Amino acid sequence: MVQQVLYRALVSSKWLAECVRANRIGPSLQVLDTSWYAPREKSAQQDFYERHIPRASFFDIEECKDKSSSYELMLPSEARFADYVGQLGISNDTHVVVYDGDDLGSFYAPRAWWMFRVFGHRTVSVLNGGFKNWLKEGHPVTSEVSRPEPAVFKATLNKSLLKTYEEMVENLESKRFQVVDSRSEGRFRGTEPEPGKEGLEPGHIPGTINMPFFNFLTEAGFEKSPEELQRMFQEKKVDLSKPLIATCRKGVTACHIALAAYICGKPDVAVYDGSWSEWFRRAPPEYKVSERKRSTA
Repeated sequence: MVQQVLYRALVSSKWLAECVRANRIGPSLQVLDTSWYAPREKSAQQDFYERHIPRASFFDIEECKDKSSSYELMLPSEARFADYVGQLGISNDTHVVVYDGDDLGSFYAPRAWWMFRVFGHRTVSVLNGGFKNWLKEGHPVTSEVSRPEPAVFKATLNKSLLKTYEEMVENLESKRFQVVDSRSEGRFRGTEPEPGKEGLEPGHIPGTINMPFFNFLTEAGFEKSPEELQRMFQEKKVDLSKPLIATCRKGVTACHIALAAYICGKPDVAVYDGSWSEWFRRAPPEYKVSERKRSTA
């Protein structure tokens, strides 16, 4: 693995609160609330309007995606991403801090972190502990919606951080990449149902290693230490000196694997954007591993 100086993947609530107090949120530092919830649960945008970190903007993952795709949250085009984040006041010189309001401490923020990186933006960080711990620590919130001055952002897709269905099929033979799946063990093994759209059965891509994303977080919702994360990869026999692809159901929690590896000094984890949602619909039956199928055979 090539050693290089990595931009800080995490920032603390204390650090960000000091930036808010010092009125540093602006062209050089932008904060994005990247929360998303199932429509029937609650509205992330409404939550944002009610309370959010001062001067933060709402990053709508439903708007910043490929709306022509039949899969849920596929990456938008370079032009669409550039236009969307530019309207949020983000240029190529902006340090972007992303967070979400999930009870786990972090859920969608790593996806936004990875999106910026896959479009060539290096200076992006996740708020460690998320909005949950921002509130717990007593930092300020507001319902006032800021209107940042639009900026020019140039997006350049880094294809090395993104994998397609065709590349995943090729990897079944070449085994050039290790593949890690971030879903729960039951969904991975095929013994628990998949959430979301009907018709998607559980299971996994052959040869994949299971590392549920929530295990990367402490009970309080913070990212575990680099030493703990290293140990987790070692216990699963994932070699961080070798190529690695992360997958999940729709390319969201896979980004937790990319973030955890980055914290361990590995910045080149690729994400299979279509993940299990695409694989289940496109791959032949022999390319789908499920204990449920074996038990009913």
